[in-house]
Order: sequence, then structure tokens, then C-alpha cells
Amino acid sequence: MIIRHKTVIAAACSSILATLSGLAWPAVTAEEAARLKTTLTPLGGEKAGNKEGTIPAWSGGLTQAPAGYKNGAPRPDFFADEKPVLVITGKNVDQYADKLGETTKALLKKHADYRVDVYPTHRTAAAPQWVYDNTFKNATRAKTSKGGEKMENAFGGVPFPIPQTGSEALWNARTAWSGEDSVVPATTWIVTAQGKRLMASKYETWYTYPYYTKDGSPEKFDGFYAKYKLLTQEPASKAGEGILNWQAAESDKTDVWQYLVGQRRVRRSPSIAYDTPNFITSGIGFFDEAFGLYGPIDRHEVKLVGKREMYVPYNANKAALATPEQILGPKFLNPDLVRWELHRVWVVEATLREGKRHVVPKRVYYIDEDSWNILMIDGWDAKGELWRGQYVLPLLAPDIPAVIGNIVNWGSYNVQTGEYYMSVATIGQPTQFRIEPRRPDGFWTPESLANEGAR
Repeated sequence: MIIRHKTVIAAACSSILATLSGLAWPAVTAEEAARLKTTLTPLGGEKAGNKEGTIPAWSGGLTQAPAGYKNGAPRPDFFADEKPVLVITGKNVDQYADKLGETTKALLKKHADYRVDVYPTHRTAAAPQWVYDNTFKNATRAKTSKGGEKMENAFGGVPFPIPQTGSEALWNARTAWSGEDSVVPATTWIVTAQGKRLMASKYETWYTYPYYTKDGSPEKFDGFYAKYKLLTQEPASKAGEGILNWQAAESDKTDVWQYLVGQRRVRRSPSIAYDTPNFITSGIGFFDEAFGLYGPIDRHEVKLVGKREMYVPYNANKAALATPEQILGPKFLNPDLVRWELHRVWVVEATLREGKRHVVPKRVYYIDEDSWNILMIDGWDAKGELWRGQYVLPLLAPDIPAVIGNIVNWGSYNVQTGEYYMSVATIGQPTQFRIEPRRPDGFWTPESLANEGAR
């Protein structure tokens, strides 16, 4: 009888816990949200600089496009005349170790000719006023549920500008502002362990963000915060193949379709997620590495570690203006072209859940406090050894205005083998990331994907 009673009690407790885990909780109180109009930026960063003066105060970001700028043209290096204030190499890496990611330290110690050129910090991140207004509303209305894998009651701005959990910070990264709709011609390059540079694929990608509809609302939101359509142009053997992806605010409702020229049909592709090798990178990258973070992360426990000052790639327009031959070195990106700055980042740690599998059981994400772009990720293998280091080269686009991270120039280093890849949306492209009018709903359907791929 005692055992039976204990079983009943345990079952009741499990039921209660299951119910509680499905509940949604508001992110912050109205009093805390008020800080978005005083000590915090409208998107949630600390408005003040640091005490050393090496991180300046945020003063509105950069919102003025260059005179005569035309949509789709390469954006200039706004700080071309500046010189590095600090150069970090393998000889002095330990002196600055507390401000460097693990992959960065590993590259500095492995390669005598690798270096980090640190430039003056510019807090250029900005967004339109309506995005700020929605962010303020989201602070008290947005919630997560389903263990953090569902975002609710958020719309049109940063969902959790004052994050309380790792899941909230990652939802901010997934929905980081980069404009309403855009089209991006892009190429993915791989560099082998022997230092050989190869083009893996060339394609064009269209993006729409139903979450960022100026006259929308949470009530009108259909639950899909972003939709992507990709059509392959090269290599010739894959020309016409396509992918259509609907990213959902409830991760297990995300939908992906793939068009294969050989089969001449569209089919659902649930395998385009997690640690499935990404064919766009010739298999050396994983699908959940795309854009810094792609798809659900429910195989990992996610923890918000806190905030720290770090040297990270930022305002990387100089790199965006380079050619692939200029920036893709035989062992790493050309240090002459990568701009690093000191910024405050949110640190989120993801560790493998019990009973789940993933070839990268631990990752640490570094997320910009101002733009919410993921800037770097360190990843470890099952032996606990550093393995993969993802990076993003954020593009400053005051014409939007935005600092664009996850859909322009990004990639990953394999610290153990020496190979790396980079997906480039501006580098070597005469027409670059451009904003365009919102396309009709019919453009974002599997039928449309089939028609586009068959042409």
C-alpha cells in the first residue's frame, strides 16, 4: 500500500510538473521594462559604455545611408581610415584570454601568422522606431513555453529584450532585425585541410519575415517568423535544386521542402536540421550551424550564463568588399580584412540533454547585446575537445538601418582538421544583400518552389 501511495503521489507530481512546464510566463515586469527607455537601448543593450571607456555609450546607432547609395549596391567600409588599437597574436594571446573565444585562442596558438586586429568600438546597431515600439511591448507580453521551444505573444521587435533564460536569448538571435524582406545572391566556399579553396555551391536566397510586418500584431501573426527560399545555380549537376523553409515560433512545427531536379518533385525534408551534414557546404558543416543558428535546439539544455566583454567580428564591411581570393586564406580568413571590436555579448551555453544525441554535445553562443546577432560559437566533441568554431562577419547597413549578421557572411572552422568554410552573401558579388517589396504568399509555397526549380 505504501508503495502504491508513493506511486500515485509520484504520478500526480509528474502530472503537475508536466502541466507547469507547458505554462507560459512573462519575461519581465512593467517596472523592469521601463529600463528600455532609460538605462537600456530600445533593443535591450546597456546604454552606457564600460568604465574603461573602451566600449562607448550607445547614441542611436548609425542610421544615415551614404549619399547616393542605391539599394543592392555594395555598402562602403564606414571606418576605412581607422587603424587597429590592439593586435593580438600567439605571443600575447594569454594576456587577452579573458576577452577571446576558445576557437579564437586555438587559432592564435596554432598559427604563428594568425592575428586579431582590434579596432575602435562603434555601437552602430539600430532599427526603425516601430521595431523599438514593438520591442517595448514584447518585454511584458512575450513568453516561452514547451521548455523554451515555443515563443508566444511576441511580434515585430526583439521578443525578450531583457532575457531571463538562454532560450529567450536564442529566440532574440533567431529573430534579429535585418529588414522586412530581402534577396541575397550567395556562394559557399570550402578550404580543405591542405589549403585548397573550392566553390561548394552558388545560389540565390529570398527571405521574408512575417514576424516583422509593420502593420501587423501578435493576433495576426500566423506563427512562422521567417520563410526562406533557396535556388541552386552551381554546380551544374545541382542547378535548379531548391529549398523552401518555414521557420516556426514553435520549433517542432517548422517545415522544410526540397526540390530535386532528378526527381522533378517537391518533398518534405525533415532531415534538414540538427547535425545532418549540410550539402550546401559539401557536408563539412551541419544544418544547425547555418546562419549561426538554424532550426530547433531541443536536443540541448540551454543556459544563460551572463554577459561579458569580448573581442568579436563587427562592422565587417571591409571583409564584405573583398573577393573570395582575397579573404579565403589557406588556413584561415585573411586577418588584414577582418575587423574585430570590443563589445558586450550575452553568453549562452547549450549542453546535450540526457537521452538525446548530437555530434556537437556542447556549444557556447556569443550574442551581441545591441543587435542580437550571434557573433561566434564554440563547439566541443563527445570527448570534450574543442572541435568547431562558428563565426559571423556582421554587415553595417544604415540604409535599413541594421547591423546584419546571420544571413550575410558566416562560416565555421574545424579546429581539429584545419578545414573551414564560409557562406558569402556580399564577398565578390556585384549585386549584394538588397531589400525588396514583400512578395505575395504564393511565392512561398512548395508549388512555387517546383515551378522555380523546373525553369
